[in-house]
Amino acid sequence: MSKKALCIGINDYPGTQNDLSGCVNDANDWAAALATRGFTVNKLIDSQASKAAMVAGMSGLISGAAKGDTVIITYSGHGTWVPDKNGDEPDGRDEGLCPWDIGSGKVLLDDEIAPIFAHRAAGVRVILISDSCHSGSVTRGDDSDLDPGLPRARFLPPSVWMKAADLPAPRIALLPTLSGLSRSGGDLLMAGCTDTQYSWDTSFKGRPNGAFTYYALKAFAALPASASYNDWFKAISPTYLPTNQLPQNPQIFGTKTARAWKIFS
Repeated sequence: MSKKALCIGINDYPGTQNDLSGCVNDANDWAAALATRGFTVNKLIDSQASKAAMVAGMSGLISGAAKGDTVIITYSGHGTWVPDKNGDEPDGRDEGLCPWDIGSGKVLLDDEIAPIFAHRAAGVRVILISDSCHSGSVTRGDDSDLDPGLPRARFLPPSVWMKAADLPAPRIALLPTLSGLSRSGGDLLMAGCTDTQYSWDTSFKGRPNGAFTYYALKAFAALPASASYNDWFKAISPTYLPTNQLPQNPQIFGTKTARAWKIFS
C-alpha cells in the first residue's frame, strides 16, 4: 500500500492582475503535514502549475495507484466558471480550477477532471482538498490569529481571463462551486466554503495563508492520530470558521464510509 500526494499552490497569475499571497504557503504546509503521515509528496508551485502540468500530475498520480493506495490532491488558488455546454450542470455553469496560465484562457474544468479520476483502479482512495471558491456568512468562530486588514477572495471572474467575445450574457452573479468535482470520481472532497461564498486569501501572524488551510491544519495538529475526516471537519467548523471577517462555511462531501476513514491513512 502506498500513499502519494500532489500539492498545488498558485499565487502568480500572469496577465490577470489578480495575484494571491497565501497559496504557495498553503501547498508547502499541506505537503509538510502529509509527509508526517508517510506520504510521498510532489508539489506544483506557481509557473510549475500550468494546466498541462496539473493534468499530467493528477493523471500520473491516479492512474499509477493500485488497490489499497491512497491519493490526496490539494489545491490552493483561484476558482472560476464557464457556461455549461453539455447540460450536466443544474446551475448552467461548469466549475473550474485556475492554473498558472489561466491568463491564456487555459482553465481546468470539472468536466476535464472527471475522466482523470475515472481512470483509477478499484480500491484506490482519492481525496481532494480545495482552498478556492465556494464560501458563506455567520458571526461566530475565532478571529484571534487573523492579521489586521481585509482578506482577498480566491475567485477569478470570467471577465478577467476570458475573451470578450466568449463572455456569457449578463445574469445574476453566482460563485463557482466544486460540487461538480465531488462527482468526478473522488471519494472525499473537503472545501473551503459553500457555493454562495468565497474562500479567503489572508494573513496570520505575519504569514500569508488561505483561511481554510490555516484553520484546517491548526485543527489537524490537535487531533489524535486515530481521528476520522468527520472528526476533523467538526474540529474546523464552527470552532474556527466562519467568522465575522472570514464569512466562509467549510464543506465536506463523500460517503458515510469515506468520512469515517482515519485522516491521511
